[in-house]
Amino acid sequence: MREKMWIFYGVDNSTCLFSIWNQWCLYYAAVACLLFSPVRMDHACPSSCICAKDSGTVTCGDGEDTEVPGDIPEWTSTLILKGRNISTLQRGAFMSNGTELQMTTLSLSYNGIEAIEPYAFLGLPRLHVLDLSHNQLEYISARAFHGLLELRSLYLNHSILPPATEQLSNALNTQSLRNLHRLELAGNTLKSIPLLRLDMHNLHALVLINNSIESIGGGNVSMLYQQKRIRVYLDLNPFRCNCELEAFYYWLKNSSQCPDAGRLLCREPEAKRGVPVEKLREEDVDCMNENLEAVSYVFLGIVLALIGVVFLMVLYLNRRGIKRWLNNIRDACRDQMEVYHYRYEQDSDPRLANVAVEAPETSDRVVGGHGRQRVPGSAL
Repeated sequence: MREKMWIFYGVDNSTCLFSIWNQWCLYYAAVACLLFSPVRMDHACPSSCICAKDSGTVTCGDGEDTEVPGDIPEWTSTLILKGRNISTLQRGAFMSNGTELQMTTLSLSYNGIEAIEPYAFLGLPRLHVLDLSHNQLEYISARAFHGLLELRSLYLNHSILPPATEQLSNALNTQSLRNLHRLELAGNTLKSIPLLRLDMHNLHALVLINNSIESIGGGNVSMLYQQKRIRVYLDLNPFRCNCELEAFYYWLKNSSQCPDAGRLLCREPEAKRGVPVEKLREEDVDCMNENLEAVSYVFLGIVLALIGVVFLMVLYLNRRGIKRWLNNIRDACRDQMEVYHYRYEQDSDPRLANVAVEAPETSDRVVGGHGRQRVPGSAL
């Protein structure tokens, strides 16, 4: 009986030891996984950045990094990157480990960004504010802003270089920006509004200050009339105050959609330089008067041309009489020249001079320009 008890006890004890051994193995395996697995902690902050978890703000200042930090915390609501060397925003640049961020504000000003590739802002479905001001954009993909369905404000001040002007128009005219409320494009040397359609956006403010806009065409003016809620800022643009400004001029006079209308000045022509666009006279931008003036000059040119043609025809029809008249004039001139020549020879001959002294009572008279006849009692 004791032997059986010992065997049973021994068996039970070995089973107990085996279970303890398994627990220790599992514990060490878990520790090893934690030490060697690349698990990112939510409280980790990217290098050269300052994180404020309470406000959800991550600020990354000057640095030598050429890419967006790849370890942005998931709790980030505001990300500020400034003074870095990010030349290109690549596809999915803000998708941290393939997960979407709950970021609402993204500031990328003063980073020397030159290109924005397609789907660069993928993974930011809740982004409301995007600031790309003061960069050097030469390339903007037509799908650069794809996926930003909740974007409310887009700032592109002093960022668009001439090569990217036409690309900007394609990038902005996308259904992804249908909820855009504010668009700022100041200081970009734009010559026209880069939006093909205003009704595809929900714009409340369009800032085009300090560009190169000389005139706004009738098509854009019609869109502005239809979008009553929008406010357009156009100060510091070199407006050409001529007939092409007519539709825009009447829009300024009849609408309150341009808050800085009183500061819009004419740059050309020279006679109207510095004159507020609002204070122009209607005849200054009246296309009818300008067209009539052009037509009058054309008509005057046609009349003068007809007079010249008639004159040439008269000369042609009377060419024989004109030729005969010219021959008569030529003969008369030749005879007169012969008389002058004969008198010159006579005055220059000393012998004739002596004869004239000895016989002052006689003189020679030229008859017909071909002979001499002495007439007594007459003087030269």
